[in-house]
Amino acid sequence: MHPQPRRGLVLGAGGVLGAAWSIGALCAIGEVEGFDPHAADVIVGTSAGSVLAALLGAGLTAADLRDHQRGLPLPHEVGLDWDYDRSTGGALPTRPRLGVGSPALLRRTIIRPRQVPPLAVLAALAPAGTGTLAEVGRMVGSVAGEGGWVQREGVWVVAMDYDSGRRTTFGRAGAPSAMLDEAVMASCAIPGWYAPVRIGGRRYVDGGTWSTTNVDVVAADGLDEVYVLAPMAAFVDDHPHKLATRVERRVRRQVTRRLLHEAGKVTRTGTAITVLAPGPEDLAVIGANMMDPTRRLDVLETSLRTSTQALLDPRPDDLGLAH
Repeated sequence: MHPQPRRGLVLGAGGVLGAAWSIGALCAIGEVEGFDPHAADVIVGTSAGSVLAALLGAGLTAADLRDHQRGLPLPHEVGLDWDYDRSTGGALPTRPRLGVGSPALLRRTIIRPRQVPPLAVLAALAPAGTGTLAEVGRMVGSVAGEGGWVQREGVWVVAMDYDSGRRTTFGRAGAPSAMLDEAVMASCAIPGWYAPVRIGGRRYVDGGTWSTTNVDVVAADGLDEVYVLAPMAAFVDDHPHKLATRVERRVRRQVTRRLLHEAGKVTRTGTAITVLAPGPEDLAVIGANMMDPTRRLDVLETSLRTSTQALLDPRPDDLGLAH
């Protein structure tokens, strides 16, 4: 018998709609690839992806997450008390505080501009958000084990230290100690939208400010294959008419370049990577605001179909990826 391959699952940032799209993609992986995503040896979550990583790490399946999105009861005794329309605060942020969010990080970027990515610089400049992620923390805390984390190994949550600019992978050996709900709230704390989250006396913000996927954190783990769900990337070049959507597409192009750069670090170690990102139909349904809950179910149902098609008919590129 051949040994089972060691698999990784990387769940990227993407807000409310990115999470819905990712759940459709997770179901497609289970259907087409023949393994349960929640059984991956390593699960890495960033921002919205960290919520999904926590739930999968606690034993929920992709089908459970899909059914919960659809408003159906879960077959487990798991109380996911969650309002998809209100628990994240709505489609727009509350008014932030005046002033620069992280003067310390801004000073560091001026002194050593190449040590932090462009999104981290913007995060430093953004005013401190005032929104709360308490509902996210409460929901994630309900699935945590006795030690405050999930009971299995290999569930990692990425955030950024808001004052040093360092990427932190909570749950990994050597990382600062954190409870699961704290780590996920930190990973989701969009600068200018939500307040930074304090863990161990330090402030943390959205891991997407470092990278929307952080796929390179698995480069040294000897995995055989990694599946990357990247709701904020795109491998298609459409031409939307609205200004807000054109700006959103420009961000996607930058995100995709960084994703490919990070994925190259992993493939050079011999690990096979499959990347899934929204296609033309997905982008049309998602629109320009990935925090808009009114589009959530349409995004989910579209992804269930398009992600399956993408896995059945992958488009390879020179990095050996398929998307």
